[in-house]
Amino acid sequence: MEYEKIPAEKFRFVQENERIHDKELQTKARGFFADAMLRFRKNKSSVIAAWILLFLVLYSIFVPLLTGYTADDKDPMYNNFPPFIPSIADKGWGILNGSKILDSQNDSSLAVLKGTAIETGKDPINEIVKVHETLVKRRGQWVPQYSYDVDVNRYYAFGIQYRTFNANDYKRLQEWQNETGIQVIYPYVEPEDLPAAKDNPKMWFELNRDGTPKLDDDGNYIPVYSTHTEKQGFEYDSIRLPNDPGDWVYSTAKAGAVQCRILYYNYYIYLNGHEPSYLMGTNVMGMDMFTAIGLGARFSLIFAILVSAINLSIGAVYGAVQGYYGGWVDMTLDRICDVLSGVPFVVVTTLFQLHLAQKVGVVPSFLFAFVLTGWIGMAALTRRQFYRFKSQEFILAARTLGASDKRLMFKHIFPNGIGSIITSCALTIPGVIGSETSMTYLGIVNLSAFAGTTIGTLLAQGNAAVTTAPHAMLWPSIFLGLLMICFNLFGNGLRDAFNPTTRGIDD
Repeated sequence: MEYEKIPAEKFRFVQENERIHDKELQTKARGFFADAMLRFRKNKSSVIAAWILLFLVLYSIFVPLLTGYTADDKDPMYNNFPPFIPSIADKGWGILNGSKILDSQNDSSLAVLKGTAIETGKDPINEIVKVHETLVKRRGQWVPQYSYDVDVNRYYAFGIQYRTFNANDYKRLQEWQNETGIQVIYPYVEPEDLPAAKDNPKMWFELNRDGTPKLDDDGNYIPVYSTHTEKQGFEYDSIRLPNDPGDWVYSTAKAGAVQCRILYYNYYIYLNGHEPSYLMGTNVMGMDMFTAIGLGARFSLIFAILVSAINLSIGAVYGAVQGYYGGWVDMTLDRICDVLSGVPFVVVTTLFQLHLAQKVGVVPSFLFAFVLTGWIGMAALTRRQFYRFKSQEFILAARTLGASDKRLMFKHIFPNGIGSIITSCALTIPGVIGSETSMTYLGIVNLSAFAGTTIGTLLAQGNAAVTTAPHAMLWPSIFLGLLMICFNLFGNGLRDAFNPTTRGIDD
């Protein structure tokens, strides 16, 4: 076989007169954590989860401080009321207006709602959603009868209530009315003048036999306010209704005190210094849901982080001893873990709440229930990491150079497994939150006295009124769902970032 001869002029020496050596790196070296964060940022779902988690954490920290409400602000009248912001409700946008649909209201009920608007100036009717017409037989003739589905503002519809004061409180309320120009006390109605007012303080107008309002020649409601001055409970020297002829009575003496009709919406302003404003409505206790969720989430997060930190400390030391020494030490400690892991968490929590809580308190006993067995998973993970690294060459080299067991364990082996351990801590937090929520939801643990409220307590309260006040169940459920999902996505992202070889599988 013949080969083509290549001319010498086609050859060229490379680096003929140059010294060959390694060039200095032009880029900055990255550490282990910086490299892990670079990988983490490429995981879009985990990054989004991290931002949502940050928002939820900031919500739990700052919302209870900024809303003006506390865990003790419980209004017994506004319980399970829908979301309401006065400035937005007045714009008529159909949102945050305290809306609730009242089904099948008859003419008498509709008249009471209209009467509340006339008397107080606050119209509770947002909209008449639907009119139902049925035929009924009266005196041998079929006549139409109407009922209505009405969208009402529950805060305005609450309207007038009876309230009893002592003389000093009644006088202070009058003085506040004079200072602010806001009327709380309304003319009194004697039950003998209007029997319907005995059970319904919103009634103030004359009625026909069928329960509908009697109208004057101009089509206006006819008031039946009391003018029996001898029954007046206390001198009234404050705001009166514009059409007051001057002899209407605003209170009556009752059992040594003063009873009067008050507009509760304005009375709330008198008590609290502001209008009722609830972005997420109220719960069965009359607490602001927006604040209550923040208070409950704050406790859950702090408690879960504390549990994770304690379990990490115990489990890391325990697992390190197991994994490093192995043999009979590992076998003995592992059997102890088997015994403890067989103890049901619910049983432990219940027993601790029944007995230990009386001595050390509810929260410490609940914390001890988590710590009793919670560190076992962390110990098992640390043990696996030690078995994985203790036979590596760099460990043998360090032992040969005289490194002590303690140094080998916590200076050489433990830092190499820190990524998986941190990930496990992140994934432990939602588990603790879920367990804590379950225990408070079931009523096994009551943390309200310590934390004000918890997510589990809010869920339990909302569950009891899910058909009449769905918002009381909806908002805590959404918050808890976001918290759990985002923590798991965040933890999975950390796992893949710290140990990319195990991407998509459990460590």
